[in-house]
Amino acid sequence: MSRSEFVSQAVEAYVQKFGAREHPALARCREETNAMGEIRRMQISPEQGAFMQVMARAVGARRAIEVGVFTGYSSLAVALTMKALHGTDCTLVACDISEDFTGRARGYWAKAGVEDVIDLRIAPAVETLDALIAEGGAGTYDFAFIDADKTGYPAYYERCLTLLRPGGLILIDNMLWSGRVADPDETDPDTVALRGLAAAIHADARVEMTLATVGDGVTMAVKR
Repeated sequence: MSRSEFVSQAVEAYVQKFGAREHPALARCREETNAMGEIRRMQISPEQGAFMQVMARAVGARRAIEVGVFTGYSSLAVALTMKALHGTDCTLVACDISEDFTGRARGYWAKAGVEDVIDLRIAPAVETLDALIAEGGAGTYDFAFIDADKTGYPAYYERCLTLLRPGGLILIDNMLWSGRVADPDETDPDTVALRGLAAAIHADARVEMTLATVGDGVTMAVKR
């Protein structure tokens, strides 16, 4: 499970105790993913899932996009909120390239009763996002979450921004990258991509933005 490098384990435990109300299907997804070994770090924490639910509710999300599904924790969290708000009159387009991991995700979605509002598309995310734009989706989505390959983030951000309506919200995960983005000696491609995107969003007049120290750092960008 992804965790913040910037708070103590005691504080993290306190936040997880009082900062999240975890649906049983979310808890099962988290527990079973945590048992998968080192790759579990790709899963967001329960408090970040709760944060995303609050943000989705705040914008009244009816149409949402997720880039990077993994075993489905974040998409499940958002879909639960969307379905509570709108019943079946909502859609989350989930973009991933792994049949294996998303197969696990489908099981959790089914257990929570939200599989009918999640449109899983197995393809490179740029292709899926371009298809949504071509289908007339520009300006019609309320919420987007980006948590996939880091060098792809700039392309995902631009396409999600096109797809969002004014007032729509993009959340982008891992923007602190365990603090490596703040170290000028870190020059690997992922760190450079994240650092460059942070600077680009900071200068982007199309959005209101902040970088929040939730989890491993979440950039929040609201389309003007």
